[in-house]
Amino acid sequence: MKKNLILFGHTIAFFLFAISAFSQTNNVKNFGAPFQADHTITYEELTLKMQGVDSLPAQVSGTVKAVCQKKGCWMTLTAEGKPDMRVTFKDYAFFMPKDLSGHQVIVDGYAYIETTPVNILKHYAEDAGKTKEEIDAIKEPLRELSFEAAGVKIVK
Repeated sequence: MKKNLILFGHTIAFFLFAISAFSQTNNVKNFGAPFQADHTITYEELTLKMQGVDSLPAQVSGTVKAVCQKKGCWMTLTAEGKPDMRVTFKDYAFFMPKDLSGHQVIVDGYAYIETTPVNILKHYAEDAGKTKEEIDAIKEPLRELSFEAAGVKIVK
């Protein structure tokens, strides 16, 4: 009996060590629906695939430029020479950490082209902490590439 308890204790210690080692080497954090990132394209590649279509299921990797500073309920991805892409979260089911700017993520869901009305653009600008002058300068709706993510992986 004592031998079994010692063996059991060593097994638990090994198991806890393995979990600890895995979590230290696996820096990926998941939000929303779990997914395998096996068909990931870059944000730059997405912009090319979106030419001539109005929506497309996709897994997209990119750099976070900004996150809603009120709740983390949206973020924008950026790429050099491309307009920022706003990412919202399916069914408002999860939020992102507010300090995610500069991190690499993979989003899984649908890319789509939409026209965002002025009042929504002003709301986003307010959420982002823009000044009153910057918010008041928004006068026209914006036709843009957007993304609705069912899941997000923060990879670094």
